[in-house]
Amino acid sequence: MKFSAQEEYGLRCLIRIGKYFKVEKSLTIPEISTYEGISQHNVGKILRVLRMGGFLDSERGQSGGYTLSAPPGKIKIIDVLNVLGGRLYDDSFCQSHTGMNDICTNTTECSVRSLWKIIQDSVDGVLVNLTLQDLLGTEDNLFSLFDLASDNSTSN
Repeated sequence: MKFSAQEEYGLRCLIRIGKYFKVEKSLTIPEISTYEGISQHNVGKILRVLRMGGFLDSERGQSGGYTLSAPPGKIKIIDVLNVLGGRLYDDSFCQSHTGMNDICTNTTECSVRSLWKIIQDSVDGVLVNLTLQDLLGTEDNLFSLFDLASDNSTSN
């Protein structure tokens, strides 16, 4: 299972912009490109998707740039990922993976479909309450939301 570059870079760009929300500073495409090490072309495409999805506002001109359209605590990560790339699994998945047949040979009893649904439900369970505000903190803070230890923590 893989996440796309658009999802990874989109979250990074949104987090970068979110860090400036409290000081009401907008960021430009060149600034975000430099901070994140992503080409200006890719940043522009990603910011357009995020703006069209309702997560960003943009202003033209010399003092223009991109800002969040809502406070970070109101931006749900599940919604952001759905705009950037969609769900890992949805009901139409099986219809598009029928092999050489018109319909899947396992339409009535499919443990593979059940697996994908279980994984999607688990991912949704994590993402449904996760906000951009949660991602603006440290890695340890994020892990503590789920009672997990980060790879950087030491064991006793």
